[in-house]
Order: sequence, then C-alpha cells, then structure tokens
Amino acid sequence: MRHVIYYALMLLLAFVCYRYGQNLLRKGPRDENGELVKGPLGPVGFLMCAGIACALLFFMLRALVRREIQCLGKGCQGQLYTMAANAAEYWSNMFFLLWMVVGLGYALYLTLKIWFRH
Repeated sequence: MRHVIYYALMLLLAFVCYRYGQNLLRKGPRDENGELVKGPLGPVGFLMCAGIACALLFFMLRALVRREIQCLGKGCQGQLYTMAANAAEYWSNMFFLLWMVVGLGYALYLTLKIWFRH
C-alpha cells in the first residue's frame, strides 16, 4: 500500500509540474503587466540541471545494462539491488531515476522554449 501512495504522489506531482509548464507556455512572450515571461530556470540553474539530468540518465542506463542499482536512500547506503534478487527495489529505484530525468528534461525544455520564442 505504501508503494501505491508513493507512486500516486509522484504522478500527481508530475501532473502539477506539467500544468505549470503549460500555463507558462500559454502566456505568450509577455505577461499581463507587459513584462517578459521568465522561464523556470536561469542560465546557471539551466547548466546545473542539464548536468544533473545527464548524470542521472547515465546512472539509469548503466543500471539497465548491468541489471543492478545502488540504493538511493540514506538508510541503505552502499546496498546493491539486482534485478534477479530484488526486483521490486530495483524497479522502484529505476522509476525514481526516470522520473527525475523526465522532470529535469521538461524544465530544460520549458526554459529553452521560453528563451527562443519570437
């Protein structure tokens, strides 16, 4: 039951972020006060998010190829989950990595879309 609540909350948060991004894109180049609409990330934040997203994507692809992933929590540092022995923990960590990569990728997409609109 705890996993169902966890995944439902993650999907709800993803939906809220998606709606926020669509509202930003729908505003157009200027808001109601005549000021330029700013993206969710600035230049430094954009570079940091791009680096973090690339690193997480690398870890996710490496875990898919090796079929093992390290635990991502504080209480289980250094523990290794394999797909054969710990399938549920393996896939929950993979889902979390995928969720983070997609979320950061969407923030990067929104920022680029807002910066380069005419």
